[in-house]
Amino acid sequence: MRAITLQPRSAGSLRLEDIPEPAGAGSLRVRGLAVGVCGTDRELIEGEHGEAPAGRSRLVIGHESLGRVLEAPAGSGFSPGDMVVGVVRHPDPVPCASCALGEWDMCRNGLYTERGIKQADGFCAEVWTTAPGFAVRVSGSLGLAAVLLEPASVLAKAWAHVDSIAARTAWRPRRALVTGAGPVGLLAALLGTQRGLEVHVYDRHDAGPKPRLVRALGARYHTEFPSLEFDVALECTGAAKVVRDAVLSAAPGGIVCLTGLGGVKHRATFDAATLNDALVMENRVVFGSVNANLRHYRAAAEALAAADRAWLDGLITRKVPLARWREAYEKRPDDVKAVLVFDES
Repeated sequence: MRAITLQPRSAGSLRLEDIPEPAGAGSLRVRGLAVGVCGTDRELIEGEHGEAPAGRSRLVIGHESLGRVLEAPAGSGFSPGDMVVGVVRHPDPVPCASCALGEWDMCRNGLYTERGIKQADGFCAEVWTTAPGFAVRVSGSLGLAAVLLEPASVLAKAWAHVDSIAARTAWRPRRALVTGAGPVGLLAALLGTQRGLEVHVYDRHDAGPKPRLVRALGARYHTEFPSLEFDVALECTGAAKVVRDAVLSAAPGGIVCLTGLGGVKHRATFDAATLNDALVMENRVVFGSVNANLRHYRAAAEALAAADRAWLDGLITRKVPLARWREAYEKRPDDVKAVLVFDES
């Protein structure tokens, strides 16, 4: 079968190659339909991080999956023809207390594996397998937009934690800020509007599809950082200045969730004393969130099912066939989400 692989931490090693089909007793055997491309994939391609499976030098990439079940073991709860998405993070073998309870997204010892990223092959292949407990059924009515489930799960988790923190007081959030209008930011805005919040999105692009997608949600789009106070902020850029501005924009008792990673290109410093005073004096909360577990995937599936299908389709700005696979990993000015399509049926 054909798969896209690379040698982790070796820039320029990406290639399409023939590899053996994976085997796995008791696993779902899945026909790969599509994979979404994100910044993590580009970081892997640039050699910034990644780990191959034990005993191997190359890794099949791709963690935003969509596939159709070919074979399912009896009693698995799945049937041939089901549309599924694979769960990215798997628990560590020890396991830690979090992984033992099914919260591998909160792994405490770092021994987890991640499909397409860390010590486990991803989904960028014509056929992939997964244990039934690490697959999530999606509605066929979503079509290709179901490939958005994995990034949506990250935001479902972020919002779940926001909701939990907000429950500490009698008041409830009314106004939310999302910084960054990439796929993560747009999905954050979607879930915010589904909660009935007044949502504001800040991004530097004043043209292209992003302003239109934000406004179609009924949210407000800003190209200058808004001079408002926010009950909740979801920071999706990782840029230090934007992180600072998001924290300082939080209202008293406000909650800021950090989901972006700045990397080397965005490293900067800001006044820790100012940050400390902003948190302590006004009872603000700042927390980080990454990855998701099964309940977040399921919550994300419900959110996508409730969303306008045309709006979801609008997030996918490029569909690239396997014959032109290299184009999927190019970053283009008007991109929101590029998707590599293995099987257009």
